[in-house]
Amino acid sequence: MTFDTNSAKKTAELLLQINAIKLSPESPFTWASGWKSPIYCDNRILLSYPSVRNFVRDQMAKQVIERYGKPDGIAGVATGAIGIGVLVAEALGLPFVYVRPEPKSHGRQNQIEGYLKPGDSVVVIEDLISTGNSSLNAVKALQHADAIVKGMLAVFTYGFQTATENFESANLALHTLSDYHHLIEQAVSTNYIKESQLKTLMEWREAPDQWQP
Repeated sequence: MTFDTNSAKKTAELLLQINAIKLSPESPFTWASGWKSPIYCDNRILLSYPSVRNFVRDQMAKQVIERYGKPDGIAGVATGAIGIGVLVAEALGLPFVYVRPEPKSHGRQNQIEGYLKPGDSVVVIEDLISTGNSSLNAVKALQHADAIVKGMLAVFTYGFQTATENFESANLALHTLSDYHHLIEQAVSTNYIKESQLKTLMEWREAPDQWQP
C-alpha cells in the first residue's frame, strides 16, 4: 500500500485533533470482538467538523480518480461510511449506494440500498479497516449484484497483517488516507502521547488479539 505522505500526516493530525481517534494505553477500550485495545477509532465524528470533512472528502475524491480511475458509482459500507461515501460521490458527481452488513429481514430484503445496474463499476468507501472482514462482506454483496468492484478506499487502517492477507485473498486493492504508523508518528511529534506510552502502543499493534494491559 502506498500513501500520499502529506495527506497521511494531515489526516492523522486532524483525526487526533477532533478526538476521532483516542489513545488510552493506561485504560484500554474493549472492542466488539472482545479485544482489549489502547486505541479507539470513530471516524464518523469527522462529519461534525466541516473543515475536516471537506478535507477528507477532497482527498478521497482525488485518490479515487488517481488510484482507480473514475467509476460508474460510489458504494459506502453501512453504517460508518455512508456519510463519507455520500460526500465523495457528490464531489465526483456520481451515483451512490450503500451496503448493509446483511439483507433486511422485511420489505424488499435489500442488502444494497440505491440503484445499481449490473456491470456498473464502483469504488467502495470505508471509514476504518481493522481485520477487513466486514468490508469484504460488502464487496461480496456488490459482486453478487454483478457490480465491478475496482477497489476500496478508507480513511484509516490499523494495518493488521490479517487484513492484508484478507484483501490479498480477495484479490482486491485497498488504499487508505492514513494508517497506524502515521498516527503514532503524529501523536509522538505533537506530544499527544508520551514516549513511555509508545512501547505499549507498538506491542499492541504487533499482536492485538493477544495483548493484555
